[in-house]
Amino acid sequence: MVRCRYQDGYLFTRGKKRKMWVARWREDVIQPDGTGERILRSEVLGLVSGIPSRRDARILLQSRLATLNSGQRRAQATMSFGAFVTEHFQPVALPTLKPATQEIYSFLLRKHLLPRFRDCRLCDITRAEVQPFLMGKLKNGYAWETTHHLRSLLSKVIGTAVDWNFLSDNRVRGTKMPERSLKRPHRFLSLDEVRRLLAASEEPVRTIVLVAVMTGLRIGEILALRWGRINLGVGTLRVEETCYKGTFGTPKTRASRREVPLTLAVVQALQAHRAGCRDTADGALVFSTRLGTPLCAKNLRRRQLHPASQQAGLGLLDWHSLRHTHGTLLHEQGTPLRVAQAQLGHSHMTTTLQIYTHASGSAQRQAVDQLESLLFPNVPKSGEVGQRPN
Repeated sequence: MVRCRYQDGYLFTRGKKRKMWVARWREDVIQPDGTGERILRSEVLGLVSGIPSRRDARILLQSRLATLNSGQRRAQATMSFGAFVTEHFQPVALPTLKPATQEIYSFLLRKHLLPRFRDCRLCDITRAEVQPFLMGKLKNGYAWETTHHLRSLLSKVIGTAVDWNFLSDNRVRGTKMPERSLKRPHRFLSLDEVRRLLAASEEPVRTIVLVAVMTGLRIGEILALRWGRINLGVGTLRVEETCYKGTFGTPKTRASRREVPLTLAVVQALQAHRAGCRDTADGALVFSTRLGTPLCAKNLRRRQLHPASQQAGLGLLDWHSLRHTHGTLLHEQGTPLRVAQAQLGHSHMTTTLQIYTHASGSAQRQAVDQLESLLFPNVPKSGEVGQRPN
């Protein structure tokens, strides 16, 4: 039973150089052994520079106490973050995620979140603690994507605690990430670079590269392709499965389940590849080992893709570069964004636009040359500079 006890809370300032408003009030909590207790809670409301008057701080405090005074907030659990992760999240919630996500989240928990929050009680983890933690990771040189993954994972853990009635709200959701910044731009290839890579590649990587560039499939989707899902007569393939380190699973999102058209060059390459396969039954993998087991993307990249890309003078490429290449080439030829989104299997169009479409130097040159032709039709074109009429 939640006891409704009206309270005004206590408000004071703390700090010298950066003064901040701190609020205190009492809350009912549930101890790890299941017994109830009433504790004193403290929370930073914000800097005095941002909340200049006590009246404004008092209004903010009253908003914090509104649900508590109305009796709508249930008692919070005082179980530690480490205990919840070890006893509940890892054995029950984590296995429901994709294998690749499980691997990343397990590493992030072990490397970052548990060392910082292991002994913190779930009810004591506030936005005022999470926000500096995230900003500190960025300041220490971690990539934006890594920090974003940390925020998503922490929100996932706390959200699970909310769903299971350990907490009343997910305070991680109120934290913010700065504008996205990339340590290094995503790599993509020009048409000439694609031709050079294909010429330097050996089978089966040559066919895999061709399929990746011409369809935009993820490497896990390519390695999970089965002959029964490819219609060479019509020229289509269905993405219904993905493979990660030998483990098969469903595609990344609902939008990733899709049918993709195949060009004649891809159909011919797959027909030639099929002629050399031992097993071409509907359930057999298109790309497999001699035993019929799935190929390892990491080994293929290290043993075949890297030597081929270096021989072609392209440096070290990864599989995702080919997916970026597909999106960029579609964009350069004027493919509608909705079509590119369906081709890449993205749930959101912004992902297609902001991440998988890049402006190449040649495309930019062509764009400004076309603009110049409209504005200054009498000016010699780039190839005509230095030439003079007789």
